[in-house]
Amino acid sequence: MRERSTDDLGQELMGAPNIDAYIHNNEAFFSEQSITESLAELYERKAVSKAALARKSGMSEVYLHQVFSGRRNPSRDRLLCLCIGLEATLEETQCLLKQSAYAQLYPKSKRDAIITYGILHHMELHAINDKLFAENEKTLF
Repeated sequence: MRERSTDDLGQELMGAPNIDAYIHNNEAFFSEQSITESLAELYERKAVSKAALARKSGMSEVYLHQVFSGRRNPSRDRLLCLCIGLEATLEETQCLLKQSAYAQLYPKSKRDAIITYGILHHMELHAINDKLFAENEKTLF
């Protein structure tokens, strides 16, 4: 079975005579991976210890352990901190935000534009927070 794009699935959903038929026809395309699994997969591809990740993400090791064990779901800002700490690409970050049902980074938002720039230019979290503060925007933590 060939992979179907989100646009293809959206078009089919809009034209579906009923939800049951849509679900039955597209069961194989629904994402079953949890945010915990996606974060763990991303973490495995990066060369960073959990202690260093906690430090780079501005969070405690206890909180980080709770996220990776699935006992806590990070807020949008905490997820962004983790993405920055993991040096995730913008695409990886946007995918994690979408998977968590959070708004993706939006370049028409000054705050999101600053965060996006920081991710694209591999800025450290404290530098992104400093710029957010200087622009009177809410910091990530």
